[in-house]
Amino acid sequence: MTTTATTTPAPPKDLRDFYEDPAVPVASGTPRSLRQARMLAAALGPVTRTPRTVLDIGCGDGTAAATAAPLLPGHRIVGVDWSQDALARARARLPYAVRGELSGAGLPFRTGSADAVLFSEVVEHLVDPDAALDEIRRVLRPGGHLMLSTPNLAAWYNRALLLAGVQPVFSEVSLRAIHGRPGREVVGHLRLYTARALREFVTAAGFEVVRLEGAPFHGVPRPLRPLDRLACARASLASILLLHARRT
Repeated sequence: MTTTATTTPAPPKDLRDFYEDPAVPVASGTPRSLRQARMLAAALGPVTRTPRTVLDIGCGDGTAAATAAPLLPGHRIVGVDWSQDALARARARLPYAVRGELSGAGLPFRTGSADAVLFSEVVEHLVDPDAALDEIRRVLRPGGHLMLSTPNLAAWYNRALLLAGVQPVFSEVSLRAIHGRPGREVVGHLRLYTARALREFVTAAGFEVVRLEGAPFHGVPRPLRPLDRLACARASLASILLLHARRT
């Protein structure tokens, strides 16, 4: 990994402008999406009498939900995002995609109307993650499933980078450029979690953690990918944290 500094074409006025920029990535890697989809499929089980409703909140371009769909036959998956550009792309992959947000007026769904929520690579972008989990808890039925994924601040390579005095991967100090860490893309991360912090945060929000696993990161250089896959055996060292929790 080498340290680079890359400037975006035009500085955003605020976070909303940043995420409405088509150049900002709105999808994450397929390995993470597949692992998360398998966890959700195991939690929901096959369709019995009534299809379950799964909300993909912060669906981006719909890649994660589209990846999960073949593993969730018969269930109803609804993509939710507040970026109009992201929704336009998501509608090419999903039968249902609606505009909604976790702040302000909240999500356009009734209390207790969802059986599961996919929350993939979103929480690290939020100014107020506490309010976001409150709103997710509202729309989930009691016992409903939360499938959350987020980058791991304590990933195996970040531990080495910090010892060397280098800014950790996934962390950002600017919305305009990368400074002091490996990587090229500015993606707007505001908060990062370790495995322990994520467990405590979700539990405090009224959820019971069922399972915490690791997943690889698609941006790891090819020669290091075997190590990254090996690190997934221990979630606290993995690149990506995959958490399954139930609404209490």
